[in-house]
Amino acid sequence: MSFVDTLRQWDEAVTCVDRQDFSQALRIFLAIQEPNSKIFFDIGCLHLLNQDLDAAEKAFDGSIRKDEHLAIAFFQRGITFYKKKRYEESLADFQRAFKALRGNQLIDYKALGLRYILYACDVLHNMALVEAHLGNWEKAQEHLMRALDYKTEAKFNIIDNALHSVLKQKLFKLVEFPSKMLFKPNKHYVAELEKKDYLGKAKVVASVVPQDEFSGFAPLQPQVTHGFLSTIKQILQALEGEPHTVLFEFVPETSDELAVVPGNIVFVLQKGADNWAYVVFNERRGLVPYNYLERLEISLASKKNKGITPPPSREPPTRPERIQGRLLWHSSPDNSCIVKVHFVFNFVVSVPRGSPYVILIEKISKKLNLPSTAFTLSLTSEASGQSVLNANTDTEKLWSRASGGRITLWCNAKEQTDGKPQEEEIQLVALHSYESSNPEDLNFQQGDKITLLSRVNQDWLEGQCNGNTGIFPASFVEEAPGNGQ
Repeated sequence: MSFVDTLRQWDEAVTCVDRQDFSQALRIFLAIQEPNSKIFFDIGCLHLLNQDLDAAEKAFDGSIRKDEHLAIAFFQRGITFYKKKRYEESLADFQRAFKALRGNQLIDYKALGLRYILYACDVLHNMALVEAHLGNWEKAQEHLMRALDYKTEAKFNIIDNALHSVLKQKLFKLVEFPSKMLFKPNKHYVAELEKKDYLGKAKVVASVVPQDEFSGFAPLQPQVTHGFLSTIKQILQALEGEPHTVLFEFVPETSDELAVVPGNIVFVLQKGADNWAYVVFNERRGLVPYNYLERLEISLASKKNKGITPPPSREPPTRPERIQGRLLWHSSPDNSCIVKVHFVFNFVVSVPRGSPYVILIEKISKKLNLPSTAFTLSLTSEASGQSVLNANTDTEKLWSRASGGRITLWCNAKEQTDGKPQEEEIQLVALHSYESSNPEDLNFQQGDKITLLSRVNQDWLEGQCNGNTGIFPASFVEEAPGNGQ
């Protein structure tokens, strides 16, 4: 079956669903010989409407085989397993859906043809419900507490009510996907299904002079010659898109996404609130992450570009992993604990869980390149009373405060008596503008001054600019002149 035939049947099937003719829609879907992941997903949703759980499970299996990154397919199969009372398999699928969210608060599938937003807190909510069914009430409460880190205002009451139920060891309602809502084919492709007559009708011209026996097609009209810049302007008007430069290589994971490499010029036809842009490049159209692009100003006037620093052309750095909506600064072995220390700047050290005070203080001393007598450690920002750590501290109680292999301490420098200067702030200057829709990122413009707070890893830094704090790629900045002088 050709792509055009598949597209036509897909569009016909979703039209039947819009008319509430679900049986006819399912017949059309099942007639498609090589369904893609989205069509398999639609078939599974219709089977769920018919309460045919075995057929739904099989369809969602097909959707996941075609696209192992489709979080909503894992979510729907998890719901199917839940209805079949196969709770352990349901829990595993909800966990895979949460992993596929990649630490994001939500995924908006609108750009892919599905008018639905999958929220991380909803996935965690369902994970908690399955744990409750398995009798793991403490784990259920942990999932719901974790969901609070991802909640939106609209979802707060759902999580709050579920927490009250768990505290009473009572079950609560499952968050379900509306099965009448389906993936629809790309509207730009559907528009191309209509037959078009690019040549038009032939026009026969007869001579009005009786003695002239000529008749035939009207001769070709001379074409107007345009200059190069005028042609570029017409192309931009025809595309109705904004030109952007590609900063980083993007490798597509689905058929709707478009492969691009640094230096490509693409035209953004549509930008969604979910950080995806629908672009055209070399007469091909598809989705690209918008933060991989930089807007390109094209002037029809001749200008000399002097002193412009080219943007980074290498691959984008791997983002720091996020756990419960927070940045995980470094990974550690299972028997180690990550200690995040608040100082003039933030940093982390990894020490074996249960280590005595002397090992902990030695690690931090080496990190700061300061003697252990030059600072104090405390459990709170206020270094006073029982919050101060020393050789007499009960380390069992200290490590019991660690959650998920992580603990936070505060480091306070003592007054210097040897004339040694205090730590100075490091100032950075932005080489290029950085804009991202990720809530933990720091946005800035070219030339902005940024105060370095910490180094997340070799590719990402944490800083402060214009009253905002966040992380950003290290390749977008350089150290400002005059640091340390």
